[in-house]
Amino acid sequence: MILSDGTIRSMLADRTLVIEPLDDVQIGPASVDLRLGRSFLVPKPTNGVYSLADEIEYDRTETDEFIVPTHGFVLATTAEYIELPDDLTAFVEGRSSVGRSGLFIQNAGWVDPGFKGAITLELYNANSAPMKIQAGRRICQLVIARADACVLQPYDGKYQGQRDTTGSRVHMDVENR
Repeated sequence: MILSDGTIRSMLADRTLVIEPLDDVQIGPASVDLRLGRSFLVPKPTNGVYSLADEIEYDRTETDEFIVPTHGFVLATTAEYIELPDDLTAFVEGRSSVGRSGLFIQNAGWVDPGFKGAITLELYNANSAPMKIQAGRRICQLVIARADACVLQPYDGKYQGQRDTTGSRVHMDVENR
């Protein structure tokens, strides 16, 4: 069941759900808009190939404005830190108005129960020209749903506690051991 604005507000008030900082205007009928943070990662060019078995290196930028190149890819972060209890999950969706401008939010889309941290976003500019994006701008929405029970194993993975844009850690997967 997807949570309504009333339930979201109630859970925020009693701190069973944490999303901060948060302005009231960010709460929609059945979602919470999240804003773009100031941290960006761009994969460093390679002479070889990128591999899911090898760590990817990134160039980090901290700025209030960032230019996403034409057909370019960048990692960004939300300005908000979230904490989901063990009986809530969430979906990260791009805002329609942002997608209609040609900027796609390609987040893995799923936030597990028990996750704590800022959310890293994968941004792709599908336009034929560069796109300027600004920190603090509403960029995506968090749709929160209740699980049928508290999960037996809350999230405690390799992205737990991230507070900044975090590059891929796929090289740490069990398949690579």
